[in-house]
Amino acid sequence: MHDQVKIFDTTLRDGTQSEDVSLLVEDKLTITEILDDLGVHYIEGGWPGSNPKDEDYFRQAKSLHLKNAKISSFGSTRRAKLKVEDDPNIIQLVESQTPVITIFGKSWDLHVKDALKISLSENLEIIYDSVQYLKKHCDEFIYDAEHFFDGFKNDPEYALKTLQSAVEGGADVIVLADTNGGIMPWEIEEIIEKVKLKFPNAVLGIHQHNDSELGVANTILAVNHGIVHVQGTINGYGERCGNANLCSIIPNLKLKMGIDCISDENLKKLTIVSKKIDEILNLHHNKHLPFVGESAFAHKGGVHVSAILKNSKTYEHIVPELVGNSQRVLVSDLSGISNIIYKAQNIGIPIDKDSKAGKNALAEIKKLENEGYYFETADASFELLLRKHRGEIRDYFEVLSYTVIDRERCDKSQRSPVEATVIVKVKDKIEHTASLGNGPVNALDNAIRKALIVFYPNLAELALIDYKVRILKSVQGTGASVRVLIQSTDKKDRWETVGVGEDVIEASKKALFDSIIYKLMKDDGLVSKR
Repeated sequence: MHDQVKIFDTTLRDGTQSEDVSLLVEDKLTITEILDDLGVHYIEGGWPGSNPKDEDYFRQAKSLHLKNAKISSFGSTRRAKLKVEDDPNIIQLVESQTPVITIFGKSWDLHVKDALKISLSENLEIIYDSVQYLKKHCDEFIYDAEHFFDGFKNDPEYALKTLQSAVEGGADVIVLADTNGGIMPWEIEEIIEKVKLKFPNAVLGIHQHNDSELGVANTILAVNHGIVHVQGTINGYGERCGNANLCSIIPNLKLKMGIDCISDENLKKLTIVSKKIDEILNLHHNKHLPFVGESAFAHKGGVHVSAILKNSKTYEHIVPELVGNSQRVLVSDLSGISNIIYKAQNIGIPIDKDSKAGKNALAEIKKLENEGYYFETADASFELLLRKHRGEIRDYFEVLSYTVIDRERCDKSQRSPVEATVIVKVKDKIEHTASLGNGPVNALDNAIRKALIVFYPNLAELALIDYKVRILKSVQGTGASVRVLIQSTDKKDRWETVGVGEDVIEASKKALFDSIIYKLMKDDGLVSKR
């Protein structure tokens, strides 16, 4: 095992083969700069011979001022019936003018015979010709031995001959690829050791797919057996089940194996990089990702929380801040008083284990969660509940009544707006207001804020930015209870509230009222800011 391992990111090439991923050239350029700032050594930008988008990317990437990474173009060995200098794919690789060129070639005799339909010896010539020619047109050349492990298992002698052709052609790095993602850990150990015996001076790399859920594990194992070049993608994007996830590989190498693959400061950027790239790809960030997910260091069980308050090592394998993440404690029906104490401390509310307010809040949380409430993400509703038991909620308004009317138009080509009316009381004044909306919840939201804005003008800043409905106990059909989660903002902060009711309007009303009360208390400096 070596102290230094080079990270080769293929998010922009292999990662874009993921079913849910599509990138504009501008997106690829932005991600390139993000990856460079993270400190990876190589960024595989795409296949210039495959589509105009990648060709445009390589043209524009030349103007980027990268601090850490080298950009690599990607392609394949020459076609069987063409001279290397006449192959359009090879020509495009040369014209991309990248400092690094990476190509793949066939290692599995099955592919040579059935896919390429050429002789085994001809494939060896193709590999040698392609590597030897392209090596003259770049600073560094990387050869990906596609399907190497499957090829070795089927015909080890021939698989090694394909590597020999790449070595003789002048490849700087030989990458062993588990393209189908089916290799087992004990197989990868044995095969790598045999490759090392055959090529003791070669710089070896690993490229793992995740079809057996072993992409990260096999990559780490390969490094433990002397591999010094690691390929993968951010968040494990990739075809089928994805590629080996660099957001898990990098901290494992750095923190568990002591390998200096990126700097300590750059490691702290890992969580935000993971989230930023998801945002660019328009994907929801997976909260359950190891190291970088929101749930990676989230604690729910009361026993766990009690322990981490004494010593975080009891239930955390690393310090979250090392990868730019943070510890979280969730409040639910599994909570103990320790959860309440932890959450209260984080929002500046002094509570101890003997606190009556804390015990009463915990009892109510357990009761409400049994009814379908969900406080793990609804931090604003949790804080209001806790402050209620401390007697800190102000009596801003009272809703005396509300009505929602959804009429059907005779002209079915247009949807009739829904009307909501509310009567609210603020101190000794009563306001009666009506408003229209695109649906019952929108109409009620408009009406309640229209009534209250007379007394609280700052509610004009309030906006709903996310709204989720979950049907509870669906066996009851249309009689099932409903949970609504709302995210609100005033352009300065964001907060989440929750409501449960027998129908979507009642549940939404409760979440809306919590959101409004939280906004008013926030402006009065009575709750924490988010």
